[in-house]
Amino acid sequence: MDKQQLVDRIGRPYTPMMDPALRRGQRPPNYGRRFPAEVLSSEEVGRLIAACPRRGPSGLRDRALIVVMWRAGLRIAEALALELRDVDLQTGTLTVRHGKGNRRRVVGLDPTGQAVLERWLEARSKLGVPRGAPVFCTVSKPAPGRPYQSPQARIMLKRRARRAGIDKRVHPHGLRHTFAVELLREGLDVKMIQLQLGHNDLRTTDRYLNHLMPLELVTAMQRRGWPAQVAA
Repeated sequence: MDKQQLVDRIGRPYTPMMDPALRRGQRPPNYGRRFPAEVLSSEEVGRLIAACPRRGPSGLRDRALIVVMWRAGLRIAEALALELRDVDLQTGTLTVRHGKGNRRRVVGLDPTGQAVLERWLEARSKLGVPRGAPVFCTVSKPAPGRPYQSPQARIMLKRRARRAGIDKRVHPHGLRHTFAVELLREGLDVKMIQLQLGHNDLRTTDRYLNHLMPLELVTAMQRRGWPAQVAA
């Protein structure tokens, strides 16, 4: 991989520390570590989206990518694999052709989310992106349209989160976590959540949700009153 390819993949200026040869044979710093799920609040998601400029194709692309992961619950690989034929703004649907386990599914996207995605697609159409390029692609000239890579998206989220002043660890799967918890709080049936997330087994969804948001436990704790003898 040459320097230009590294720049295209990482999405920032080249430095010697980006050379993969420096880390060849070394385990990544987070090897073997497990991070707790950190669900974002609606206010935090709003700040994250606001950190992406409305003007300029990169800001519009990043806003749309965040929305697709947050409001449709797509995994990062599923979002980055979307093609134009997979987006139907008339019906508000996205087609995931090769989800986990190579399973195909169709998911829904709300009207406001559709509008955010549509604004990016309009900007994308003016860039001269090659036919067949993925929905989420690079925007830099002279050759826009290269696949937007997962490392680029992860770095983008960290950068936008810092700009938004969010202290939590912001990463692609965290947006999927946030989506699932929001559906649960809205009272959506677990079976519907399973279909949207693309889990093969309902028990997987149940464990997933209980790990993220033990709703019954939290609700019970919130209903507790203070003893009359104890002053707040």
